[in-house]
Amino acid sequence: MILEKLKKTPSDLILLIIAAIGIIILLVINMLVFEPLANSGFVYGILDFEFAWNKDQILVIFADWDSSGIILQANGVYWDFLYIIGYSVPLFALILLFTRKLSGKIVDIGLYMSLTPLVAGIFDLVENINLLIMLNDTPNFASFVPLTASITAFIKFGFLLVGAIFFLVVLVLTLIKRFKK
Repeated sequence: MILEKLKKTPSDLILLIIAAIGIIILLVINMLVFEPLANSGFVYGILDFEFAWNKDQILVIFADWDSSGIILQANGVYWDFLYIIGYSVPLFALILLFTRKLSGKIVDIGLYMSLTPLVAGIFDLVENINLLIMLNDTPNFASFVPLTASITAFIKFGFLLVGAIFFLVVLVLTLIKRFKK
């Protein structure tokens, strides 16, 4: 079973390397793409877009963005496909790395929890596709597209939150175990 293999492979060094590469991707995209986008002067940002829930709200956002803003946001969504690797892979690797340092039932739970950022990434893919449908077919997109984007964004953030909280738990437990020795 795949989860049993995760107990031993990949090695801790490989997990650290892929976590570091992912974090570098995350930081570079944040600095070069998302930070300038957030400071572009529009009233509405990408989170407003992700959680607009309906076509009427999307059209309000698009009116604020105008054609130049829509192009900027579309470029941001294209970059988000790479950004998914930047958050999902490091969180997966770090949960797995610190879970392995523990023993007992928490290890089995951790193996499942290590998958939460990867599942979040899958929902982010679906979200991005729906965001691009709206950005590239304005205003002709189907009315269910904003709802689909918002639902998948909500689920994505939920999985990420659960994974991040679990990571903090195993990090603390690992530190406690290390200092007890």
